[in-house]
Amino acid sequence: MSLPLIEPSLDLLRQKRVLIDVRAPVEFAQGGLPGAINLPLMDDEERHRVGIEYKQRGQEAAIVLGQRLVSGGIKAARVEAWKAMVEAHPDAIVYCFRGGLRSQIAQQWLMEAGIERPRIRGGWKAMRQALCARIDAAAERPLLVVGGLTGCAKTALIQALDNGLDLEACARHKGSAFGRHPLPAPSQIDFEHALGLRLLEIDGGSVVEDESRHIGAANIPLTLWRAMERAPRLRVEMPLDWRLEQIRKDYIDDLWALYRAQYGDWLGWALMRKQLATALGRLRKRLGHARLARLQRLQALAFREHERGDARAHEAWLAPLLTEYYDPLYRHQLDKQDKTFLHVGDWESCLAAAREWSVRTRP
Repeated sequence: MSLPLIEPSLDLLRQKRVLIDVRAPVEFAQGGLPGAINLPLMDDEERHRVGIEYKQRGQEAAIVLGQRLVSGGIKAARVEAWKAMVEAHPDAIVYCFRGGLRSQIAQQWLMEAGIERPRIRGGWKAMRQALCARIDAAAERPLLVVGGLTGCAKTALIQALDNGLDLEACARHKGSAFGRHPLPAPSQIDFEHALGLRLLEIDGGSVVEDESRHIGAANIPLTLWRAMERAPRLRVEMPLDWRLEQIRKDYIDDLWALYRAQYGDWLGWALMRKQLATALGRLRKRLGHARLARLQRLQALAFREHERGDARAHEAWLAPLLTEYYDPLYRHQLDKQDKTFLHVGDWESCLAAAREWSVRTRP
């Protein structure tokens, strides 16, 4: 009996179809398809042993070993997990690395349990190629880059656009020494898949924030990065007081809300303090010993005031950090670049300019 196949298509992701990834957990951790659920045929140790058997004795011996390792109660439990997922999501699809033996076995075992579900032809690899092709295609389309000093709410501007591509959200990192997210960063593969998934929602040109190629642990794909270097730019300019309020919201208030929701009051507060103190210490070489020591004292005082209810106290160390470090660094980089700007203005005018550009470049 032939087992049903479904062609690899980004429509599966657009439709938010439930995807059952039967690869081993270690493979899934390196990168799954967006929205996929890992219900493996073999765990990491079983896969490792079967892989050794394959290298030493060939495919037939590896299959025999796999059937022996995943049998009895272990097999029954894994089939039951797949059945429960399909019963909850009747349109679920199965995939493995290349749509080969592992997904075929999962299909066969489900068939024996009275459930028929297709597998993706070409599996994870074919779907990944399609997502990466989407990124490469976006690099060939119009692209607009939004720059500006730290605290100019560039990310909020990107998020306000229908065609905004939020690179920092995909990387789960704000792109600076202070930008680490309480949740673990995605793998490079998951970062790229998140980019590709977002680009499925954008038909024309995209608007992105001016970033270095490295955002936390993630690297912007080279084709997109080169397109960003060539792209026209906007520059947001806002006064220091406005920027300080934005920085405090992004790096203090919002960060505290994330840590509190994830870990509770006591542990969340301790972890947030540690993250901000560590981030400041990471700038030791660039700030110099004396300036760092001054900012560390101000930061410690701000946390004490924050505990008493005054979150604005953080502006005492954020203001010199901006004016003495981040602002000169940005202006130095700007002086080195031979860039012209389509528009320079306040946040609202840059948002309007980005929307106008988006309409003008829409296919």
